[in-house]
Amino acid sequence: MCAGVFVALNIGGSDQADAQTISDWGNETCLECHTEPSLSTEFPSGETLDVTIDADRWHDSIHAEWDLKCILCHTEITAIPHDPLAFDNSREYAIAKSDGCVVCHREQEVVDDSVHAQAREEGDLEAAVCSDCHDPHYATDPPKSPTEIPETCRTCHSEIYDRYTESVHGSALTDGNSDVPTCTDCHGVHEIAGPSRGEFHLFSPEVCATCHADEELMDKYGINTDVFNTYVADFHGRTITLFQEITPDQDTNAPVCISCHGVHDIQPADEAGSSVAKENLLATCQHCHPNAEAGFPEAWMSHYSASTDEWPLVFYVRLFYRILIPLVIGSMIIYVAIDLIGRLRRRKESVA
Repeated sequence: MCAGVFVALNIGGSDQADAQTISDWGNETCLECHTEPSLSTEFPSGETLDVTIDADRWHDSIHAEWDLKCILCHTEITAIPHDPLAFDNSREYAIAKSDGCVVCHREQEVVDDSVHAQAREEGDLEAAVCSDCHDPHYATDPPKSPTEIPETCRTCHSEIYDRYTESVHGSALTDGNSDVPTCTDCHGVHEIAGPSRGEFHLFSPEVCATCHADEELMDKYGINTDVFNTYVADFHGRTITLFQEITPDQDTNAPVCISCHGVHDIQPADEAGSSVAKENLLATCQHCHPNAEAGFPEAWMSHYSASTDEWPLVFYVRLFYRILIPLVIGSMIIYVAIDLIGRLRRRKESVA
C-alpha cells in the first residue's frame, strides 16, 4: 500500500515527490504509510522514533475534527520518501515541534512564562513541552479527565505523584471523587507556576480558598468554610495580606496554608499523620518558633470563629468588650457633651 503512494507521487520518474504538490496532500495520503505497524525513523544519534499512527484514535482526535492537515505541523516533510530528520535526537525534535503549536493555539502563549519554559531556557531540555502532556495525534477536547492529569504529571514528577496519591486529595481522586484538586488546579495549566516563584508561595492561600471557602462544596463533606477568613484575620494571614498588597513580588517567611498542612502530602486534620493533628502541632509550630513550648499551640483556635460552641470563653470575653467599650466611650461622649452645654450656659448667663 505504501509503495503505491510512493509510485503515485513520483510522476515523471522523479526520485522525490514534486514539492509543488505538497499542499494537496491529504491526511489519508500520510496514513497510507503511517498506519503500518512498527514503522519508525532514525535520528543521527541512533535513536529511533515510532511513527506508526492508530487511524481510529487519530480520527477521534480534536485535530482530525478540525480537519487539520498533517503537513501543517510537519512542515519539514517536503518529499516522499522523507528527507533525513534534521534533529540529532527525539528530544530536540519534540521541543522544535512544540514551538509550532502556538501558531494555532495563540491563547497559550502564557506557556512561555511557565516554570517548564524557564527550565528549558536554563538548559534543562527535559522540562515538559506541549507533546509531553498532549499527544498531538490523539489529543481530545476536553484534553484530560481529572484522574488523567496526575498520571500525566507523574511522567516527570513520580516522587511527588506518590506523595499526592497518599494524601487526602489524591486518595479521594483515586476513589473516583473529582471534587478534589489535581495538579493543574493548584499550579495552573499552561502558565504552570511552582515554589521557585515567590509569588506562588505568597498567593497560595487564595488557591486553597478556591475550594475551602466554597460553602456548597464544603457542606458536602462537613468541612468548616471559615478557614480562609479566620486565617487572614490573624497575625499570619494579615502579614501575608500586607505583602500581597504592598510587595507582591517579594517573598515572606510568614506561614501560609501549605506551611502548616503540607503540600502534596496533606492529611485530614484529625488523623494521626497530619502535621496539624494535636499531637504534632507543637512540632509544626516549632518550624518557625523554635522556642515554642508545650502550651504554645493551645492559643490557636483551629480556624474556628469564637462562638458559644467553639471557644466559648473567647466568645464571651469578646462580647463583654463589645458591650463595655461602646458604653465607656458613649458615656464619655455624653459626659463631655453635658459639660460643654453647662459651660456654654454659664458663660451666657455671666454675659447677661
